[in-house]
Amino acid sequence: MRAIRFALMALAISSAGVTAGRAEMSVMGTGSAFAAPIYIKWAEQQKPTTGLAINYQPSGSSVGQLQVLRGLTDFGGSDVPMDDNKLKEGNIRQFPTIVGGYAVVVNIPGVSAGKLRLTAPVLADIFMGVVKSWDDVRIVQLNPGLALPSLPISLLYHAGGSGGTYAISRYLSKNSAAWRDRMGIGMTLSWPVGAGVKGSYGAASTVPMTPGGIGYAELSYVTANNLATVQLQNRAGRFVMPNGRSFADAAEHGDWSVPNFAVDLTDMPGEHAWPIVTATFALVPRSPDKRATSAAALEFFKWAFAHGDATARSMQFVPLPSKVKADIVTTLMN
Repeated sequence: MRAIRFALMALAISSAGVTAGRAEMSVMGTGSAFAAPIYIKWAEQQKPTTGLAINYQPSGSSVGQLQVLRGLTDFGGSDVPMDDNKLKEGNIRQFPTIVGGYAVVVNIPGVSAGKLRLTAPVLADIFMGVVKSWDDVRIVQLNPGLALPSLPISLLYHAGGSGGTYAISRYLSKNSAAWRDRMGIGMTLSWPVGAGVKGSYGAASTVPMTPGGIGYAELSYVTANNLATVQLQNRAGRFVMPNGRSFADAAEHGDWSVPNFAVDLTDMPGEHAWPIVTATFALVPRSPDKRATSAAALEFFKWAFAHGDATARSMQFVPLPSKVKADIVTTLMN
């Protein structure tokens, strides 16, 4: 399936037409699967201009953080901002690169894409195994007129350290006391039910093969595989769909002035805001032995800030606000 394509493409990105007279430099990155589709596309587009060969592997946010801390990659990708103490100890720059969102995806026979409505408390109870069947009364009450089957719910969560799990758990903790007390917030959780899959591309390939399945995936994986999404009730009380407009509404309400640009975009107050929105972050070493590759990584992201917005929008990502990009370039890239 096309979801697997993202993982295969990430193993090696090559494109012809390197700028004449400029030596090619290879830069390795690893981490966030959420960021992989746009990083891979930007890498293809910028190489003829910059001569940079960006090789990015979607290994998960926790791996991205760990690898950059150990000096095993040229830059890390993470949907979860790194702790301030780790940034200082590791001598690492952190900045957001793009905004996107996670969709909740389902496979319910007889229910069309985008028709099912869920609230955060009900979603939390589904993910904790309290709500076990698609014809549960709480789901039925939210969806009058929708023919819901008597079918067991099969949860497919992200195995390993995942920025998607972090975003979902952050959102649910804000809206469900039971989730907050039992599950908490984290890249890895002790799931009481379900089966683990490998990130967004694992969810995108497994949910369609699982009748009764539910999971979560970054939106570009969802659209590439024509997955069925659900509507979620946002903080304003509206049921909304995951798309560029609802992500942008959330981004507009974020506090971008927080230290290290570690903005939280979940459950924002915008009328049309999708509640599971996140920035994804680049982690670039400052250490002298990484000076050349770090400079190249920063050049890649500077190119993306200047030339990558149209591509980002076409893939259902949201570019950073212009002022935020300018602040990052001024404080971290010059």
